Amino acid sequence: MKFEDHPAPVSPPRCAHPCEVCGLRRNPAFLPMPEKELRSIEEFRDGIRVVDPGRPVIDEHHPGRQLYTLYSGWAFRYKTLSDGRRQILNFLVPGDFIGLQDEFAEGQTHGVEAATGVTLCAFSRERLWDMFHTQPRIGYDITWLTARQEKMVDDNLVTAGRRNATERVAMLLMHLFRRAQHVGLERDGWVEFPFNQQHIADALGLSLVHTNKTLRKLQQMGLHKLDSGWLRILDPLALETLGDYFERPMQPTPLI
Repeated sequence: MKFEDHPAPVSPPRCAHPCEVCGLRRNPAFLPMPEKELRSIEEFRDGIRVVDPGRPVIDEHHPGRQLYTLYSGWAFRYKTLSDGRRQILNFLVPGDFIGLQDEFAEGQTHGVEAATGVTLCAFSRERLWDMFHTQPRIGYDITWLTARQEKMVDDNLVTAGRRNATERVAMLLMHLFRRAQHVGLERDGWVEFPFNQQHIADALGLSLVHTNKTLRKLQQMGLHKLDSGWLRILDPLALETLGDYFERPMQPTPLI
């Protein structure tokens, strides 16, 4: 199969009650939702938002009125310094819940950018407390999703602080491949990889030159292949060992 033959991400169904026929909810990567809670999410939902590649989902340093579930596509969360240097905090795949961190801060403390065209389910930030109060199970799910993102940021801190450049890149490639694979984005052993070397450098705290050399080194070792925006892991065990990546099997997660 050629790369151009791979299907584009499906857009959200546009109907009166889209949560009932949500494509993601048929994905075994996500936990089933009881009908009562599903109706509450439908009421909580503000609608759909579509964002083009390279455009902001959340503007850094600007307060936002909405929270989001990423329905399709890739995005990433980041912070920038005053001189424009950027740190990518984590990468986002379908099913991730976006924006809750700033509920506990003054103003928008991070930005989110679409790496591909993305579709999002939007929720009103103003109604968040009502949701926690009236539907504690959904409130717990939201808290769980946010705690999982914090765990990923913790893992990134260990990577940036203790892994060398080769280990960092190996870890990131395996992490992103496994996350994409878990939510059903794998096609014939390949996953879409819309990130360039600058994205990788910004996520790992490496220079662009060092990132380039490390990627070429790993590819020459026969561990992975990048081709036209797609990633294939050729030797998963070797890449996992090199990156000290031993993630437990991913379990089904809540979907808001």
